Amino acid sequence: MIILGIDPGYAIVGYGVLDYRNNHFSVLDYGAITTDAGTPFNERLEIIYDRLCEIIDRWKPEAMSVEKVFYNNNAKTVIDVSQARGVIMLAAQKGHVPVFEYTPLQVKQSVVGYGRAEKKQIQEMVRRILSLEKVPKPDDTADALAMAICHGHTGVSLMSGTLRMKRGI
Repeated sequence: MIILGIDPGYAIVGYGVLDYRNNHFSVLDYGAITTDAGTPFNERLEIIYDRLCEIIDRWKPEAMSVEKVFYNNNAKTVIDVSQARGVIMLAAQKGHVPVFEYTPLQVKQSVVGYGRAEKKQIQEMVRRILSLEKVPKPDDTADALAMAICHGHTGVSLMSGTLRMKRGI
């Protein structure tokens, strides 16, 4: 199964594409979609959408794993990230990619085995699980890979259950 993990944002959208087969991950691609601060917000959203559509067209993921947005102290940031999430979800919908959402707690538990893990612990486990020489940068990229790992560890059973339900099994 090809999984596209996304760490949503509007300045930086981390992405990671993993192939998950027989309980083993293979890295296909990862990086970040970046937009400049001086660019009008609507153009930033368009850049995110267009670039993500290119990634979806190239890799044809069978699932997209996206972090759920949680409220922090800055309401404007939450609103802007939510708008970016909207174009991310639209790209998935247009590309016929099912979307699975996970909380930061779920990702930490899945990747590290501890819900209160620190960012550095998660990044190191991503590096180890994927047999990478170093932690991917920027941090948003490592977070996106963690999202994909989380789906591989927990979401595959959700997907097969959904398919069984659709088939009446």
